[in-house]
Amino acid sequence: MTTIQKRMLIDTEAPNRSTGIINGQSSNILNWDDVRFSWAYPKYKTMLANFWTPFEINMSKDIKQFANLSEEEKEAFLKIIGLLALLDSIQTDYAGKVADYLTDSSLNALMIILAQQEVIHNHSYSYVLSSIVNKKQQDEVFEYWRSEPILRKRNDFITNGYKGFTENPTVENLLKSIIFDVVLEGLFFYSGFAFFYHLARNQKMVATSTMINYINRDEQIHVGLFEKVFKEILLEYPEYDTEELGKFATETFEQAAYLEIEWGNEILGNKIDGLFMSEVDSYIKFMANKRAEQLGFKAPFEGYRTNPLRWIVAYQEVDLGKTDFFEQKSRQYTKTTDTNGFDEL
Repeated sequence: MTTIQKRMLIDTEAPNRSTGIINGQSSNILNWDDVRFSWAYPKYKTMLANFWTPFEINMSKDIKQFANLSEEEKEAFLKIIGLLALLDSIQTDYAGKVADYLTDSSLNALMIILAQQEVIHNHSYSYVLSSIVNKKQQDEVFEYWRSEPILRKRNDFITNGYKGFTENPTVENLLKSIIFDVVLEGLFFYSGFAFFYHLARNQKMVATSTMINYINRDEQIHVGLFEKVFKEILLEYPEYDTEELGKFATETFEQAAYLEIEWGNEILGNKIDGLFMSEVDSYIKFMANKRAEQLGFKAPFEGYRTNPLRWIVAYQEVDLGKTDFFEQKSRQYTKTTDTNGFDEL
């Protein structure tokens, strides 16, 4: 296995433009007009254009509405928030660890921005919870990951997938960890996203769903960034582009989909009026196929080529018209395109 070396703080003998994505040479001086990858600067501009903070979201209506949700809706709402908080906490740390090993200074910068956005995501969960429940309940939500067996199982799936790279940084382990990253950001949020958008289409908890929309959009861009990094590594290290890696990827997405479906059945089942688990099941398999193929691998599920929850698209594309859900203030966000991914959902 090829070990990956950490990027030097500064290398006075190396060029500013890196000689490789990993294990290359670079002074570590960032000049956006002299970077190795042409797609890095456009990605940087997109990530900057999507900057937001939780403070921009007016929670006043959600505060009143939460008390009127059904008990099943309240439970799902709080437990899904707890899940998202755990995953984004892991992701903040993982992005920083990957940044340490990317020779190219522009990609290191993108990873730092990604990590900062994950911090904002976590802040948004605290912001939502502090608006609608007391401190004791908020603390309980942030402890769900310890006490919910199904939640722990799916979280362990990700953390164990990351440990190989963090404990033994090799090319193979980095590639495998990126597959788990795409699972986390591109699949493991999606039954939860469906729940919040379902509330929004019923005029419930619209401010929270607006925030979820922003998080959803960020995660799409993050998946696209890791996809680029993944494919660039395989271009520079083609010996790792093997049938074994392909089999690993397909099986990982398949297992991840079943874990997400198991969680969906536990938290949603058919307990949420109008949101049917059979459709969520198909939606998760559809997304697993999309993500596997996005990285260049065989889809794990036969069929599942169309989105069974087509109504979701309207809620994920709200800011196409430069305005937020219903009553939220005008924003100046970049129009969604094929490259940042809302069309595929």
